[in-house]
Amino acid sequence: MSLQAIRHDLHAHPELAFTETRTSNVVARELAALGIETHRGLAKTGVVGVLRAGRSLRAIGLRADMDALPINEANSFAHRSVFDGRMHACGHDGHTAMLLGAARLLAASRDFDGTVYLIFQPAEEGSGGAQVMVDDGLFDRFPMEAIYGMHNWPGLPAGDFAVHTGQVMAGTDRFDIHIRGVGGHAAMPHLTVDPLHAGTALVQAVQSVVSRSLDPFDSAVVAITCFHAGDVYNVLPGQAELSGTLRSFSEDVRQRALTRLKELCAGMSAAFDVEIDFSVRDNNYPPTINTAAEAAHCRQAAAAVVGQEHVRTGERPSMGAEDFAFYLRHKPGAYIWIGNDSPGCEDGAGLHNPAYDFNDDILPIGAAYWVELVRHVLGGAGRSE
Repeated sequence: MSLQAIRHDLHAHPELAFTETRTSNVVARELAALGIETHRGLAKTGVVGVLRAGRSLRAIGLRADMDALPINEANSFAHRSVFDGRMHACGHDGHTAMLLGAARLLAASRDFDGTVYLIFQPAEEGSGGAQVMVDDGLFDRFPMEAIYGMHNWPGLPAGDFAVHTGQVMAGTDRFDIHIRGVGGHAAMPHLTVDPLHAGTALVQAVQSVVSRSLDPFDSAVVAITCFHAGDVYNVLPGQAELSGTLRSFSEDVRQRALTRLKELCAGMSAAFDVEIDFSVRDNNYPPTINTAAEAAHCRQAAAAVVGQEHVRTGERPSMGAEDFAFYLRHKPGAYIWIGNDSPGCEDGAGLHNPAYDFNDDILPIGAAYWVELVRHVLGGAGRSE
């Protein structure tokens, strides 16, 4: 099958976190057809291909994510999702296809010296599949000196790469706020303790965390994204539930913001005579921060494929989060962006949009980049194995 055919097949059959059984079967089938040693079962549905050449003991990892999102697809093309409520709205189908393309090229040429681990990871979208891969022994079973990742990026033209030295993606915390008051008749508010009143004031006050509590040169986002309370027109509810997200690039900024959020909750509790519980969920992502030497390798490999003029080094980091950061807690590495926009279509649907689709034109570019990166980092070996 062509890379486009594989990508379209994966797009039409999206699978959510830790249920990527069909997808991993496709990956394992393709790797086996190339004679590549294949391992399955890490993080339930993860697949690792092992490709060796030459005599060197050096090894690197290349990672692609496989999971889809719980979104109803709005597209009408032939390869749209066959499942309601599931869609490849982030391009992981393309990431998987590009790494399979690189596997084909590397298996055919074997013109590198060392070992390449082809890592197909489940559950990137909010479920921390990277951490589960680590917990299941990824780096123990497949020892590597560095790990590399790549994500398609709407807003960058096809044929362009963006490589950051340092910060790439923000860390994320998800928090919940539970407000308890005393419910009652809406016509008699003086006999109630209104959690809605306290909640709306808290939503407004949270906006001051970044603007008044953090250094203007420190990047952070604090947003209340959910507010649930009541379901009857003439009843003031007894409780309200708020949830939100904090995005930051450093542990210091993260802790200062979390402390300020807790202080605001305590202050609102006293001011409105309600009980407020603030909690942070456990499955948060750390910031994705490239190591300098590995980022330099990526820049050089990308330039060899598309030319230096198409390798961007001044792009701003994203406040989005990426579980590739869990790998970078253990190994040096770099995570880069590959442009996804077609010529003249710079205003196309973005990531996580129900009208999004991966740009098939960049499949060979991404595959060629992976191959060039392997050759650049591990060097040439011919067929001396």
